[in-house]
Amino acid sequence: MGSTTDKVTGATNEAIGKAKQGIGEAVGSDKLQGEGAIQEVKGKGQKAVGDAKEATKEAVNKAAAAANKNL
Repeated sequence: MGSTTDKVTGATNEAIGKAKQGIGEAVGSDKLQGEGAIQEVKGKGQKAVGDAKEATKEAVNKAAAAANKNL
């Protein structure tokens, strides 16, 4: 997956996780609250992966531009 896809998927999982936690709390379901917390953390991780991919791509592009400039 690309960095944008990772970020979007992460944001989606984070939002769904928060919603599950809220619903679980409203209906008194510890299981649903737990699933929501796990999904939220998963989403945060996916967003971090997307950010890391983007930063790596930008660093590579800057290095390539600098190398081309020096030629």
